[in-house]
Amino acid sequence: METLLHVGCGGTPVPSWLTDYQETRLDIDPGYKPDIVADFRQIPVAADSYDIILCSHSLEHVHTDEVPVVLGEFYRVLKSNGRAIIVVPDLEGVLPTKEVLFIAPAGPITGLDMIFGYGPRLKEHPAMAHKTGFVQWTLEKELSAAGFNPIVRRLPDYNLLAVAVKP
Repeated sequence: METLLHVGCGGTPVPSWLTDYQETRLDIDPGYKPDIVADFRQIPVAADSYDIILCSHSLEHVHTDEVPVVLGEFYRVLKSNGRAIIVVPDLEGVLPTKEVLFIAPAGPITGLDMIFGYGPRLKEHPAMAHKTGFVQWTLEKELSAAGFNPIVRRLPDYNLLAVAVKP
């Protein structure tokens, strides 16, 4: 059975399309009761430990200059031929306005929410502010620079999906 490190897990379950794995949950917030309470800029596990890393809507919460650090940690803890599955907001064509771009389970999402973080939650959870952003080519560039062989695709509702393989 493959091992999966669910980075920035929060209260979100692993998507149903990821099956047959042994999940380890990692989050900085102990309130979510993760298996590992840690910052993903310094993952406290041995090198070559996991087959898959899932990181959905967490990478945008670190500063731009910290993205290589996080991706370096992903690379370090993945086994050879391991995959990092990363989902981030797609900022291509997004303007900083209050215009609603789509409706998410949390509610209406505006351009301002996409760029800076979901406004209705930021007062209570300031750590959820977005500190960096991506379009398809910038995410590909960051993953390649970290040593991965990435494939990045646009998804509906302004999302990017990257599958990055560690050679």
